[in-house]
Amino acid sequence: MRSGAAVRTKILSIAAAAALLAPWTAMGDSSTADDRIAVSADGSTLTGTNGGAGASLGWLHNFDAASLAGVAVEYQDLSTARWTFGSVNGSLTRGPDDQRYSVYGEAHEGAGDDGPRAFRYAIESAGVIGTYFRRLSAQLEDREINVDNIHGNLPKAGLSYLWGPHLLTSASYSYSVSGNLGTRLTTARIDEYNASVNFLAGIAFGQASPIVVGTVSNLPVILAQAHKLKEGYVGMSKDLPHLRSGVTFVADYQDLSGFKRITLTLSYIFHVGHTGTAK
Repeated sequence: MRSGAAVRTKILSIAAAAALLAPWTAMGDSSTADDRIAVSADGSTLTGTNGGAGASLGWLHNFDAASLAGVAVEYQDLSTARWTFGSVNGSLTRGPDDQRYSVYGEAHEGAGDDGPRAFRYAIESAGVIGTYFRRLSAQLEDREINVDNIHGNLPKAGLSYLWGPHLLTSASYSYSVSGNLGTRLTTARIDEYNASVNFLAGIAFGQASPIVVGTVSNLPVILAQAHKLKEGYVGMSKDLPHLRSGVTFVADYQDLSGFKRITLTLSYIFHVGHTGTAK
């Protein structure tokens, strides 16, 4: 459930996953430390180009069931653009089980180039999530984006509801308030949790800068103008207890004013230490 990048539900994004998992992992019965190594790889197609690929490596540490921090490094290329960035993130949850609050922050800093032209890559965000009655969560977040010549703030408001141990639904709305992002985006998602395999599916629609949906500066369009986005994605994840790990696969389709992109992402998370309750 992650940023403009969260729109893509990029499971490989360690920071976004860490932030949104905090309210639910905080419901564990005990506070145990846990370390995880996350590795991911993805490949994309894009209209009129050779597409691209990427990979990431991250580390997540639960100090206990209510506090988490992580670092990651990621490389991506798409069409003529390529960029590398490092990430840091953290979250802290406090309060009784029926009224918990999580504050979180993340930062992605790096650089890239679009052929002969170099650009800076910087995205930072901070937010708060309140979880009530163990089922309803409300999220407020502000994300600052500075990538190439695109910049601005993108506040987001979201709601999630846990219908039972097996079904979670969520929705959010993002609206840029400064700069030239030109984004007004609505998202919805459903997660189903089962004993063997978990499933997820989601949609996004509205208008957005290519930066927000993760294509950086490689599209041959005027990025400061708003573009119509239609997106749909499906995925599945499976725990592998005998290997102390889990695997996630996501297929994502985007249509940004006629530029169509398909991305397949595979991520693998390995528990280094005691798994405890912080999965």
